[in-house]
Amino acid sequence: MFKSFFLNKKWLHWSLLGTIIIFGVTWYKVQLDVKINEWFGGFYDTIQKALTEPGVVTFEEFLGYLLTFAGIAGTYIVVAVILEFYIRHYVFRWRTAMNDYYMQNWPGIRHIEGAAQRVQEDTMRFAKIMEGLGVAFIRSVMTLIAFLPILWGLSEHVTELPWIGAVDQALVFVAIVSATFGTVLLAIVGIKLPGLEFKNQMVEAAYRKELVLGEDQANRADPPTVRELYGNVRKNYFNLYKHYLYFDIAKWSYIQFSVIIPYIAMAPTIVAGAITLGVLQQVIRAFSKVEDSFQYLVHSWATIVELMSIYKRLNAFEKQIGADDSHELGTSA
Repeated sequence: MFKSFFLNKKWLHWSLLGTIIIFGVTWYKVQLDVKINEWFGGFYDTIQKALTEPGVVTFEEFLGYLLTFAGIAGTYIVVAVILEFYIRHYVFRWRTAMNDYYMQNWPGIRHIEGAAQRVQEDTMRFAKIMEGLGVAFIRSVMTLIAFLPILWGLSEHVTELPWIGAVDQALVFVAIVSATFGTVLLAIVGIKLPGLEFKNQMVEAAYRKELVLGEDQANRADPPTVRELYGNVRKNYFNLYKHYLYFDIAKWSYIQFSVIIPYIAMAPTIVAGAITLGVLQQVIRAFSKVEDSFQYLVHSWATIVELMSIYKRLNAFEKQIGADDSHELGTSA
């Protein structure tokens, strides 16, 4: 799954150079986001000034802020589109490397249950999920590196937490505690999901295989057999839905509640009028970026569960290839 792409000279220019390009462009996107966060501070302070002191802010000054945002946002859009286009090609090369490796060893793995599906579909899904999770992880780390110092500095405006009192750099610790709580919560309630997803792929593969055999053999895919196999699919899906029900309750409850956490933490500062509207917007946005970075596992848990089940299936291939190689060496000896 990895060495066929990252340790293969044929794909070195894509795996090594491509990864460096993705890191670099992602970092540039994060820096544009930092500029937008700075823009929010000045823009909302200008709005506050315009609303409290009519005539102080001119139309040209207000329009200038909007044009500045348009320039930053326009650059962000161009960079984001080009990066997404490049990543799709990067991922397809990764899938191709996996496909070539497995097909070279096809005679030794063709007998494994659902072999065709694993080579055709699982490699595609694995590469696609790795794209999403990998880029999201890189973005989360880089966003954390960029915005954590910003939030640390902005936390100087918030010196007191409700019910607790004075805490230095309070918002940073609130973000860490909030994200840690959500991550642990979902890890606990979703602990059974990887096994159920893996089993789901197995029953789906068995059902699909019988239907494929029934295309060429009249004695296969008869109604009783198909009914039983589809019954297994139905049973596993319903079990999966049941477990996802309480997982989704925990996930969405946490995500919705986390929106108001910075406002609760800043309540004493807000009611005391100790900060301007611009600073408030900067703090809220920086807090959101930092918290989202720490919440990587929260937002990605369902996808990680799917990746784990696919990994198990492809890992069976690689174990079989390794076993065949060892057997050949033993025979040669």
